[in-house]
Amino acid sequence: MSKTRGFAPQSEWSKVDWRKLEITVFKLQKRIYRASQRGDSRVVRKLQKTMMKSWSAKMVAVRKVTQQNKGKKTAGIDGKKALTNKQRLTLVANLKLYKKPQPTRRVWIDKPGRNEKRPLGIPTIYDRALQALTKLALEPEWEAVFEPNSYGFRPGRSCHDAIETIFLGINKMPKWVLDADISKCFDKINHDVLLGKLNTYPSMKRLIKNWLKAGVMDNRTFNPTDEGTPQGGIISPLLANIALHGMEERIKEFARTLPGQKAKNVKALNFVRYADDFIIMHKSKEVVEECLEIIKDWLKDIGLELKPSKTRITHTFNGYDFLGFNIRQYEVGKHQSNNKGYKTLIKPSQKKVKEHYERLAKVIDNHKAAPQAALISKLRPIITGWCNYNRSQVSKKIFSKLDHLLCYKLQRWGYRRHPNKSKTWVNNKYWGTKVEKPQNPWDARKIDNWVFMTGEENYLPKHAKTPVVRHVKVKESRSTFDGDLIYWSNRMQKHPEMSTQKGKLLKRQKGKCAHCGLTFRSEDLIEKHHIIPRALGGSDLNKNLELLHLHCHDAKHRTNVKPKCQESSSDSSELDDNPF
Repeated sequence: MSKTRGFAPQSEWSKVDWRKLEITVFKLQKRIYRASQRGDSRVVRKLQKTMMKSWSAKMVAVRKVTQQNKGKKTAGIDGKKALTNKQRLTLVANLKLYKKPQPTRRVWIDKPGRNEKRPLGIPTIYDRALQALTKLALEPEWEAVFEPNSYGFRPGRSCHDAIETIFLGINKMPKWVLDADISKCFDKINHDVLLGKLNTYPSMKRLIKNWLKAGVMDNRTFNPTDEGTPQGGIISPLLANIALHGMEERIKEFARTLPGQKAKNVKALNFVRYADDFIIMHKSKEVVEECLEIIKDWLKDIGLELKPSKTRITHTFNGYDFLGFNIRQYEVGKHQSNNKGYKTLIKPSQKKVKEHYERLAKVIDNHKAAPQAALISKLRPIITGWCNYNRSQVSKKIFSKLDHLLCYKLQRWGYRRHPNKSKTWVNNKYWGTKVEKPQNPWDARKIDNWVFMTGEENYLPKHAKTPVVRHVKVKESRSTFDGDLIYWSNRMQKHPEMSTQKGKLLKRQKGKCAHCGLTFRSEDLIEKHHIIPRALGGSDLNKNLELLHLHCHDAKHRTNVKPKCQESSSDSSELDDNPF
């Protein structure tokens, strides 16, 4: 089969053996990663050039942009968004490094919880595909050298890893904290410094420079871009991380100059960064104050500065918010703290709790006349998703408080629907008794008399019923490009952002997509598919569900034909080839 020309476009795109292409691209990424680890820049450049010319990589990049991306239907200045199969193949054939990029389209979106707007720069679909291809080549090189305590916009790492790093840093000793935020990080990065840090081969450097200098169209007005990398581009988060690379090492250099053993001083000075938010922790306030001045000077060199309103020095006994969590230590008796005299509690911040409740209340207000079952179906995913995200921290009291507020709100919802009935009648109509099955035969049954429900299987879950599960921090030396299938599959199953049901399905499927047979990766968009559609009487039980990639889910609904890669999955030689 021809690689680009000679296709029957409408049919051939859907028949492509994506498993084979994904394996080809990932094997090349692993080689780039290992060469970068060795410090062999000549091999890295050679492999990156191969990636940029690879038909397999171009196909994967175009699919990421046009099928796997939730923003796939957002147009750039050319107005193009949803593509046909024929247009996708044409795009693959036309991806060239030397084509001049077009300006990005400026879109203003609301910042959550504030009366401010954030500018996004939306590239054309051509530039997005080329950026996705470039990211396939650049990301493995930089993942091999990125600093260990950088967690934002990196595959296999999340804010939960950052929070767990903070917990481990202060659990044995109270510390002073520099809590800081970089002002307009994406908009102010110095282009020359960024390109110098990239230190890549000439044609790649020209390509990225052209993206940075492409300009922005805001309401039909062209604005040149002499600094910054536009938020909204596929490669922008990676470029921002590259620009901020070296901040942690600068702090470690300062730690080695402090009195005492160098290794102990480096370990005692904790640094955690998530994108443009970072914190520095040390037992001495003077050391933290010096770190603040060092960071200010370091940021000046790349054209950035700290945001005064979001930069402060505080103590862990006073507490502070970071990434939506409140981190604070409390003085307690020695019997409550293993003789330390304090305990560390990390819980959802008041701001995030308020936002969550207001979202629930808005759904209830918008469904005043809806059936109870419809209201439950709207509230359930919001509650379970938020609880899963926060279950790794000490959230029990907050969960119980939310249940109390939600119960009161739902009672008002019920009383309004039946103004001529008594409160007892309303409560008996909408609330029932649920008996929980004991986990062990010798345990007593748990009975809850206040459950918002229409039947045994259709009920509103309570926040407080979510068990607290401690998150295990990712190992500093690990990367999704190291090819350790077992390690990354296990982490995905147990991740706080993975729902309990999805985790069970993932374990049942051994971490693989039920349609294409490829192993899920941390950046993949995963959806649940009903084997028997709900319209035909199918249930939401695990036995009627399977996990698919977003694009595989789309393909499954287009056709009932089993893909060739799945039919041949029983071949042991093909399974051994899977590098994920």
